[in-house]
Amino acid sequence: MEKVWLKRYPPGVPAEIDPARYASLAAMFEESCAKFGEQTAYLSMGKGITYRELAQAAHDFAGWLQSRGVRKGDRVALMMPNVLQYPVALFGTLLAGCVVVNCNPLYTPRELEHQLKDSGATAIVILENFAHTLQAVIDKTAVRHVIVTPLGELLGLKGLLVNFVVRHVKKLVPAWQLPQAIDFKHALAEGRRHGFTAVPLAHDDLAFLQYTGGTTGVSKGAMLTHGNICANVLQAHAWIAHKIEEGKEFIVTALPLYHIFALTANCLVFLMMGARNLLIANPRDIPNFVKEWAKYPVSVVTGVNTLFNALLNNEAFCKLDFSTMKVTLGGGMAVLKATADRWQQVVGVPLIQAYGLTETSPAATINPLDLTEFNGSIGLPIPSTDVSIRADDGHEVPLGQVGEICIRGPQVMKGYWQRPDETANVLLADDFLRTGDLGYVDEQGFVYLVDRKKDMILVSGFNVFPNEVEEAVAQHPGVLEVAAIGVPDEHSGEAVKIFVVRKDPNLTAEALIAHCRNLLTGYKVPKHVEFRADLPKTNVGKILRRALKESS
Repeated sequence: MEKVWLKRYPPGVPAEIDPARYASLAAMFEESCAKFGEQTAYLSMGKGITYRELAQAAHDFAGWLQSRGVRKGDRVALMMPNVLQYPVALFGTLLAGCVVVNCNPLYTPRELEHQLKDSGATAIVILENFAHTLQAVIDKTAVRHVIVTPLGELLGLKGLLVNFVVRHVKKLVPAWQLPQAIDFKHALAEGRRHGFTAVPLAHDDLAFLQYTGGTTGVSKGAMLTHGNICANVLQAHAWIAHKIEEGKEFIVTALPLYHIFALTANCLVFLMMGARNLLIANPRDIPNFVKEWAKYPVSVVTGVNTLFNALLNNEAFCKLDFSTMKVTLGGGMAVLKATADRWQQVVGVPLIQAYGLTETSPAATINPLDLTEFNGSIGLPIPSTDVSIRADDGHEVPLGQVGEICIRGPQVMKGYWQRPDETANVLLADDFLRTGDLGYVDEQGFVYLVDRKKDMILVSGFNVFPNEVEEAVAQHPGVLEVAAIGVPDEHSGEAVKIFVVRKDPNLTAEALIAHCRNLLTGYKVPKHVEFRADLPKTNVGKILRRALKESS
């Protein structure tokens, strides 16, 4: 496909990036910490850590891994929410040449066992709240080295209070026994005594096994190399550099760092740019999240539609001072126009939508930051990225026609860990990655996401895309959240069913269906409406349509 999108690039954004700028993420980390030494890198629950302190702690953790015989290429699992221990362990693991295996802290024993066994992880850092889950499966895995860390371990004196409240007041730490475990501070001290020996790293070396696909079957580890992630950091930097000032930004990170979106966009891109990063350990606690936000001059925030929607429905959030805000980036799921319009009205900046996958490190397309309002697009292909829209037979379709979005670029994964067949299914001979998403490219080069290929609903032979139905339903003022799926129907094959969380307790199914008739063609109008107190979501807040299908 001709790169028509280049004509719409904002001034100063290059068509290509130089992937050779950094030999590895370790090199990027060392450069940033030296450059921004005494500036605050991360804040959590009122405690900050500078770039210099972060570098020392990461070196200490890398030294500890080396003292235990953990070698380059070995896998190290991290199972923590957004706390200060996470970036220390993350960068320490990368410095030691090891591969990071991010684990969702809310995993069940079965899910954790699968990921630890599949990755072959030999070490793990885990928050004590979840140590009982590890205890249940550790004997079935290759894990030999365990660090169990309490929530407040790096918070100084305040951490003692935090740990007391978490353990004894809120009783959030189930009993556990892991005789081989040591605490994080002990490991750092031991690592400092041992010392750290730098490990040579190159673009082809693995940096992450980032697991994906758990909602559609057994999760697979996407092999993301140092070259993949460095390229994506440089691509994102090239896209935002004209809007962002080095060393002066303040980003709030509510999405979990163990998820690829926040990992690259928040943790790595803004570390490269010397930003201060506010870590939110529990973003579902919106009132406390808003209280933390209010303390700082936030200039950048990333999120998903459900997070933005939850904030907008919090009265205290709507009263915050947003005079320092520059950029709001939405991804992970479709941003609804109703949410974007209200966000711009309340916050004063447009909600810029982006798109990517775990397999693309993740960014593939981002909207220009010079947009003045939400445009419904998932953006333009970023520098050094090709997009091709293809039919089922593999041939490229013309501009404006819907097909499967395929992506090629230096950020595309090496493949799935120990799954050559799965890799062959998605990585084509011409190096394009099949995304499984349906979309089209317009004449200006903007990419539009229609829906997940597997979520498409077929009503009497007509394609109905859940995103379009959800967009229409969400425009009703009485709707807080909505999800649409297809259900069997004896007359039309499938019919549209919506699940709704009400903002207005008096909202009826009849009123919603009447509302949809004004916005949708007849066959797209929901036939079934089910009201629920909440909707099932992934760890980043993406609504799980598959779970709704299974419960219908």
